[in-house]
Amino acid sequence: MDSSTAAALAYEAVGDQLAPVYVDTGLMRKGETEGIRETFAYMDSLRIVDARERFLDELAGITDPEAKRHAIGEQFIREFETVAREVDADSLVQGTIYPDRIESEGTIKSHHNVGGLPDVMDFEGVVEPMRDLYKDEVREVARALDLEEVVSERMPFPGPGLAVRIIGEVTEEKLAVAREANHVVEEELEEYDPWQALAAVIGKATGVKGDNRVHGWVVAVRSVESRDGMTARAQDIDWETLQRIQSRVTGENENVARVLYDVTHKPPATIEYE
Repeated sequence: MDSSTAAALAYEAVGDQLAPVYVDTGLMRKGETEGIRETFAYMDSLRIVDARERFLDELAGITDPEAKRHAIGEQFIREFETVAREVDADSLVQGTIYPDRIESEGTIKSHHNVGGLPDVMDFEGVVEPMRDLYKDEVREVARALDLEEVVSERMPFPGPGLAVRIIGEVTEEKLAVAREANHVVEEELEEYDPWQALAAVIGKATGVKGDNRVHGWVVAVRSVESRDGMTARAQDIDWETLQRIQSRVTGENENVARVLYDVTHKPPATIEYE
């Protein structure tokens, strides 16, 4: 939502001088690329870059959360630099918001678009029009720009995407599980109007499917209430809804053995898993 709002704001300011770029990292939600293409069809110069293989290659073998963020941040910049050379652009517009800077400049975690940026970039400047705004203020900007509700009211999604909803190395198998599980969670919890709802692949455990033992993935479900993302409270979700989520997640993916519900507030936890 932040990047979409920043792109719309920049387009409002400079029109066709903007070279809008959406990078398909392979780490996005189900249907994300198609949704972006439809939502921003009015930007004739929109480029959709298929970088899925390159991001997976950069993440291969990496298990440390901070190393993941740095790898993703650097690869994003390299993708933008490639397009910038093609269109003769010298500045990069980012959707950085205030909580990104607070957490990156402190000791919590590096955001891919702040602390995760490489030291050397082929840009004369980085423009961050919303760097002093909180999420609720960004929503106000999106509404003022008359962006569709699919943008202005959408729950937050991390810049590094599903990579921070996967504990350990990011693989195609884990991504497939995380993508489908997140889709189920967002659908089933929509009526609760969460600040953020997500599913994370956190490891493996023994389970039973049919008459067979399986050693399948463990998926953690998380749904929180918050105003600005700096603190958050785990939502009270009724048992019937949780059972429906676990039934769908385990039933629609033969490689998932267990589904857990995370009741931890922020602090002590963060909203995302990595």
